[in-house]
Amino acid sequence: MPQSSLTDEQQRYLDFLRVQRRLAERTLILYTDALGRLTAFAAAEDLDLMRLTTHQARRFLAKMHGERLGPRSLALILSAWRGWYRWLGQDGKVDANPITDLRAPKQGKPLPKALGVDDAVRLAEHHQDQDPVAETLIACIVELLYGSGLRVSELVGLDVRFHPQSAGWIVPEDGEAQVLGKGSKRRAVPLGGPALEAIRRWLVQRPQWAADDEPALLVGPRGRRMTADQVRKRLKQRAIAAGMPTHVHPHMLRHSFASHLLQSSGDLRGVQELLGHANISTTQIYTRLDFQHLAKVYDAAHPRAKKK
Repeated sequence: MPQSSLTDEQQRYLDFLRVQRRLAERTLILYTDALGRLTAFAAAEDLDLMRLTTHQARRFLAKMHGERLGPRSLALILSAWRGWYRWLGQDGKVDANPITDLRAPKQGKPLPKALGVDDAVRLAEHHQDQDPVAETLIACIVELLYGSGLRVSELVGLDVRFHPQSAGWIVPEDGEAQVLGKGSKRRAVPLGGPALEAIRRWLVQRPQWAADDEPALLVGPRGRRMTADQVRKRLKQRAIAAGMPTHVHPHMLRHSFASHLLQSSGDLRGVQELLGHANISTTQIYTRLDFQHLAKVYDAAHPRAKKK
């Protein structure tokens, strides 16, 4: 919308922010834009900015929302308005701050990205012509991330066997791993057949890299426990070699595990337990992913999905 020039009081406020508060130039530009919007709204309705009411300010907010400004932009604009009226109040130039109780709409949480089932399986089954130690290592990593839905911190925390200082360990004879999740909460995670086989193959190769006193399941060429960054780097290389259509990172495989499991079972509570989520609301985001998948199938296949 066209903006009016700033009032003298607004300009003095910006000077205060520049000199006293030392705000960054980019922030000052955004605040100037926000205050210009406020002046334009008031001028269009012949309102006195010094006597603006919360009801009138809320109407301005609704107009900006109707102009498709996003939640973050609206929050910044309200912050500029709120700060100006607070500054005026300190000098006794306004009786109350009309912006105090106004809040921008909440920003919707983006859906986590997950691989399609075919891509996830192709990544897990891909074989590279490389050092057999490195090949069995990355195969084990992929199977544990996608096959068991581990967080990368849980993955690198796994030891070959239990000892008193273990954060996590594998129990192949029981087909499970014990992991330490967020909030220091321990849970048992089932290991599927492919994951157990990948672990078995890796344990055959592991002595070629692992230091004698290293308890970690996953170790790098220097013989010590892998870091999360090392896992991310090897996974990225594997994904590129497998021709994945998108950047693949450890948490994407955890999302893929949850989404594919929910699509097959519909058991939200079970998926919550497997992921180690404290609240069911955290797991419910995968129902949105599942619906998104079903909506795409509907759009592509149902004769009534699109108007002719």
